[in-house]
Amino acid sequence: MAAPIPEILASSPADFARLTRTQKIALLLVVLGEEAAISFLRGLQPDELEAICAEMAKVGMLSIEMQNTVLKEFTDVAIHASTSLRGGLDFTQSMLEKALGLYKAATVITRVLPTRTPVSSMTQIVELEPRQIFNLLKLEQPQTISLVLSYLPPEKASQLLIMLRSDLRDQVIERLATLSATPIEIVEKVVEQLNRKLGNQHTRALNQTGGLKSAANLLNSLDKNMTKALLMNIEERNPELGQQIRQKMFTFEDVATLDTPVLQRVLREVDLRDLAVALKTASDSLKGALLSAVSKRAAETVQEEMSFMGPLKLRDIEAAQMRIIELVRKSEADNEGLSSS
Repeated sequence: MAAPIPEILASSPADFARLTRTQKIALLLVVLGEEAAISFLRGLQPDELEAICAEMAKVGMLSIEMQNTVLKEFTDVAIHASTSLRGGLDFTQSMLEKALGLYKAATVITRVLPTRTPVSSMTQIVELEPRQIFNLLKLEQPQTISLVLSYLPPEKASQLLIMLRSDLRDQVIERLATLSATPIEIVEKVVEQLNRKLGNQHTRALNQTGGLKSAANLLNSLDKNMTKALLMNIEERNPELGQQIRQKMFTFEDVATLDTPVLQRVLREVDLRDLAVALKTASDSLKGALLSAVSKRAAETVQEEMSFMGPLKLRDIEAAQMRIIELVRKSEADNEGLSSS
């Protein structure tokens, strides 16, 4: 029997400081998760890849305190790096948003770089009641409204969106979905103008990214009928954008949340090879949920297929996952048609 792999002993910030650079990178990739780790590891030389993977195999359970220490060091270094190809803050924000989600990423950056966060300006706007924000924004352009919406939690953003007239609502969702990293100078001008209305002085604000995920989160928090109407309106004007928003609204991980009869019906139509490919990088819980919804023979076939499967390209795995998601959407559409007939 092979000897157990020794763990990286890092249970406190003091322990972390004593680790090698390679060990610190290994811890960071474990904290950020599989998708971010894969993107990072792709760009390494074989010897670097081997060294980091060897250290990742030694990582045991990490406490919340240790995870925060790892994230703080990474964020601090990346923000202050002057040689980053994409720029320290932009790269850090993008990486953390993908790995942790928009709001948790903003919290991490706030702790490390407090002078560039929306502490008093945008935060004052965000903390207003939805009706007050509406009164502040109702005469503004869709681009300005979408920028402010990108700061709001989905629940508050949905309340504000409902108050907008329908034609403006469609434009705001469309702008939010296409909102990329906004230069800080532009954000500052917007905040300054809004602060004049509030009667407050302007302070510096963090560059906040909206984008497809923000639009999808917002639509997911709305009433189902309103979401459907908004998506139809967006797809009429911009079919590609509407499709991209739909993809962000329902991910492959969400398949496991379907009611068991629906999941069974969908999986009966899925090619078993597709299911094996789609589950290649899935978590054990997701694999268990999907394989328990098919017959014992089908589950064994999928597991056998996966065991003999060599390395796969990420785009092939994502394509298989998307085909399953399309079957879910088709099933939902068919059921809506039956219930309305």
